[in-house]
Amino acid sequence: MRGRRDPQTTMLAFVDLEERVPRNHPLRVVKQFADRALRELSPVFDEMYATGGRPSIPPERLLKASLLISLYSVRSERAFCEELDYQLLYRWFLDMGLLEPSFDPTAFTKNRRRLLRHEVAQRFFDEVVRQAAGLGLLSDEHFTVDGTLIEAAASLKSFRPKDKPPSDTPPDDPGNPTVNSTVSAARMPRIRARLIPKPCWPRRAGAKKLICRSWATR
Repeated sequence: MRGRRDPQTTMLAFVDLEERVPRNHPLRVVKQFADRALRELSPVFDEMYATGGRPSIPPERLLKASLLISLYSVRSERAFCEELDYQLLYRWFLDMGLLEPSFDPTAFTKNRRRLLRHEVAQRFFDEVVRQAAGLGLLSDEHFTVDGTLIEAAASLKSFRPKDKPPSDTPPDDPGNPTVNSTVSAARMPRIRARLIPKPCWPRRAGAKKLICRSWATR
């Protein structure tokens, strides 16, 4: 039998966010590490804020929100606060209820200077690393390489030969000079972009030209 949509909305519903998140979700492990590290930093948070006045957004929530922004590559803090209105996973990670409103993105700006002054972010990171080291999750025998493609404002007309001095002859059109954009494979290592210092050879991704750089961390 065909099921049909019931237009009548439920007047009362009980939703447990803990049950909505899968038991094997990777964020469960991250949340355990983060909550344990933040409990160790609770005395520091007490020193950061006054004893009276209007309650602020918990600093633990701001730090964990910054962690979510990094893990899920959210483009901005404002976009994160917008997603927080409907993302149940984010609310579960931040220990927020369904009816609790999302906080304003300016809360990050107003509290960032306070967190940096007390080096809370660095202590938070160090505490997580200490926990990982205690569980034997760190190793000096391996390192991670991040090969990131960075968009660059370099066109084929900005490339110049490395082994030739710059020409003093003015171009026919300064805004859009006529150049020979045909480059052989043998000449590729001997050219570089004029506007970008020490780039690697750019690789084409679709219609864009990207500069490839790598970082290695132990």
